[in-house]
Amino acid sequence: MNVAAKAKNIKKKEDTAFGRLLADQGFLNIPKPGDVLHGRILFISKNLVRIDVPSYRTGVVRGGELIDTSGDVRGLAIGDEVEATVIDLENENGEVELSFKYAGERRSWEKAAELMRQGTVMPAKIVEANKGGLTVKIANLVGFIPVSQLSPENYPRVAGGDKQKIFEKLRSFVGKTLNVKVIDVNEAAQKFIVSEKAVWEDAQRSVISNYKIGDTIEGEVTALADFGAFLKFGGTPEAEASALEGLIHISEIAWQRIDHPKDVLKIGDKVKAQIIGLEGSKIFLSIKNLIDDPWKRVHERYQVGSLVKGKILKANPFGFFVELDPEIHGLAHISELSDKPVRDLDEVAKIGDTIEWRIVSIEPDHHRLGLSLKTVKEEAKETPDT
Repeated sequence: MNVAAKAKNIKKKEDTAFGRLLADQGFLNIPKPGDVLHGRILFISKNLVRIDVPSYRTGVVRGGELIDTSGDVRGLAIGDEVEATVIDLENENGEVELSFKYAGERRSWEKAAELMRQGTVMPAKIVEANKGGLTVKIANLVGFIPVSQLSPENYPRVAGGDKQKIFEKLRSFVGKTLNVKVIDVNEAAQKFIVSEKAVWEDAQRSVISNYKIGDTIEGEVTALADFGAFLKFGGTPEAEASALEGLIHISEIAWQRIDHPKDVLKIGDKVKAQIIGLEGSKIFLSIKNLIDDPWKRVHERYQVGSLVKGKILKANPFGFFVELDPEIHGLAHISELSDKPVRDLDEVAKIGDTIEWRIVSIEPDHHRLGLSLKTVKEEAKETPDT
């Protein structure tokens, strides 16, 4: 190695050692990629901004990195103080490569977190829909409203849960604006979840406080599902926001067993119901609580051992459900259908058949009535027609 090369190598080592010494003593704060730096603008052109980073060196923002997703970078001038994210400590010109974009994204996430902390209600425009929910843009971030976070008014209640019909209902929201609250922010996971339901719940709490368990209300059936019916009540046409919606579980619609709420109710029906539960913004209702329990007087109409005519309403693996009258239904267990093992219920009777049964048990408190067909057949054999 020649003298000049040795001298250059020694000088480089000295500079490096000196730099480390300065850094160790706190005189030189060397950034790393991802750090956010603050500086003053030295130069601006269409595709480039040059920034003086104090106690370090000149940085440059160029090309696509000039775009600030937070929307805060506009109308910059020489001398303005700005912040930018380090992309590379040294580019081909020996300058620090910076980005407004990443610094803007960080501000957007910080703003989203602040919105969640404050519980701010804000409008969100729906930009896209998928089968899981709606995509929105807030604070220059892409957010998501899961289907479960839509208000009852906008929740896609589709008979049978048809996914394609649910998607079509969700697509109808694209371009519309909904009021939402931020409920989950996680920059690392790129998760930004907002809720329309949370806004609705807040609005309902003060209205719900006017009601208590045991109150009787009157409302309109707004939707039917496999598990129950929804009833809208309260409010006025002038104050629609004060209206509430409660759920009548299928077991609370009627005293008799029903397969689906549509067997008894239809959308638009005006009915009375009793409030039986209040949990936050959830309201649980009962229609049957306002109707006398027919099982309290079942012994006035039926007695164990008597013969009755009954229509088979439904068959399942353990027997037949039989309608004795519109209010009282009984069960004929498979063991009571024949004195021989029954492998196929259709061999005994079919849905819709009206036949004679023997009542073998009555349990008013449990709303159960047991029926037997085999005893009727056995008696028929013992007393043949003469």
